[in-house]
Amino acid sequence: MVKAVAVLESNRGVSGTVFFSQNDNGPTTVTGNISGLKAGLHGFHVHAFGDTTNGCLSTGTATFSIVDKQISLVGPNSVLGRSIVVHADPDDLGRGQTELSLTTGNAGERIGCGVIGLQE
Repeated sequence: MVKAVAVLESNRGVSGTVFFSQNDNGPTTVTGNISGLKAGLHGFHVHAFGDTTNGCLSTGTATFSIVDKQISLVGPNSVLGRSIVVHADPDDLGRGQTELSLTTGNAGERIGCGVIGLQE
């Protein structure tokens, strides 16, 4: 079993821990505990870079929403070393009527993020 963790931080009061676990090439289970979110739905995306030197802005573009593709911790599409970002609004999964719908899911501001790293 491969396990990973991301510790979420922000200057917006959002904090928490997201855990990932995967058996061989099977599905990845994602669980976590996050505080500081306003009530309602929020977009969660895996972003290209595991870089938080400029807060959540330096994580690059979203590579995918955690609900629209299988997350993998192994192989060429592994998310290890990338970041997970919590957004202020729900992700419309590309079904909105705006240009941002296809690139960001209209998920709004990045309000928390953390680098996905291997867990022993």
